[in-house]
Amino acid sequence: MRTMSEILDVNSIKRAAQLLSDVVKRTSLDHSSRLTNKFGVDVLLKREDVQLARSYKIRGAYNFISSLSDQERAMGVVCASAGNHAQGVAYSCNKLGIKGKIFLPATTPRQKRQKIMEFGGLWVEIVIGGHSYDDASLAARRDEIRSGSVFVHAFDDPRTIAGQATVGVELLEQLPTPNVSTVVVPVGGGGLIAGIALWLRSQRPDITIIGAEPTGAPSMTKALANNGPIALEQMDSFVDGAAVGRVGDLTFPIVRDLVDEIVLVPEGAICTEMLELYQNEGIITEPAGALATAALSRIAIDRSKGAVVAILSGGNNDVSRYSEILERSLVHEGLRHYFLVTFPQEPGSLRRFLEEVLSDGEDIVVFEYVKKSNRETGPALVGIDLESPDSLSGLLWRMQNSPLEIEQVPPGSPLFTFLL
Repeated sequence: MRTMSEILDVNSIKRAAQLLSDVVKRTSLDHSSRLTNKFGVDVLLKREDVQLARSYKIRGAYNFISSLSDQERAMGVVCASAGNHAQGVAYSCNKLGIKGKIFLPATTPRQKRQKIMEFGGLWVEIVIGGHSYDDASLAARRDEIRSGSVFVHAFDDPRTIAGQATVGVELLEQLPTPNVSTVVVPVGGGGLIAGIALWLRSQRPDITIIGAEPTGAPSMTKALANNGPIALEQMDSFVDGAAVGRVGDLTFPIVRDLVDEIVLVPEGAICTEMLELYQNEGIITEPAGALATAALSRIAIDRSKGAVVAILSGGNNDVSRYSEILERSLVHEGLRHYFLVTFPQEPGSLRRFLEEVLSDGEDIVVFEYVKKSNRETGPALVGIDLESPDSLSGLLWRMQNSPLEIEQVPPGSPLFTFLL
């Protein structure tokens, strides 16, 4: 049997590109006027958000499953996924006529679950396995042992990585000019960035490769600091497509050796970029899909060396999440703030708060009594939107000089999480 290093090389990526050329969509490489103007350098977007199943994940899934022997195909496949890999597996199972069982974390958006069934049809079965990708992965591994099915890894397998690497193959073929300085890639388990890094280092070693990882799930950052994959003790699963508790044993050394830098991007900044992409370019991304473009503000761009490419990795976003996306964005931008205000239970107390504490351009967007049993006072949760983050200092000054008892609820605090 060949070792992983023998399976995963430049030739395996070339074979994957040839195989997938008749299967996946050759996604466009688009110029972004907004980001170009913002950063003073040409910014190009690799549009995997419009890929089949609206994510690059189909590349790795199909490349993996198509490699199975007849005996393995007869046993079927099993996988764990936060949603996008599952859609790729479902599509591949249906296309190749192979039974598949797909384990999803409970946090997987409903829209993704529905798409999985649409792509897989009668060929796939969905099972909810825990609250995180790693919980689902453990459940899928147990099923693999019990049933004898083949486990299709979302990122830590040579065949998956080679499939994801074809994003990089297309990218270099599509560049309008060789004058490109940087490629920014979203990071979850590391399959996409490992594959792209392998290809770029073999073809264009001069290009800087930067990974973008969500602050709430810094699994690759922790692995690099530890010099090896390490399980996160806690994780924010909001960026579900990149919320992986432990990076791959195979992807880690590739990223360590070939990637120049990993930057962390706050979830609020990702939400702001999602809204910018939608409102300005008309592009719908999921949180992980906006990671790379959101990271541009956090990297040093050498404008003299040429264009920057950002990978938009996926567009599977449930419309029901936009209220939370807007909320996180406003809080991150300093435009929404929350306070606990203790009002005397007497006529006119709310009016005095409005007249004496609030100023022009400051609007109450949330008002909810937290406790009503006290007859003398009534604590309320008050959310206030500002026209500019610079207005906060004036608002806090007026609050300090108010006879009311007012406590700010800082973002990220346990109290903030509990109330909202």
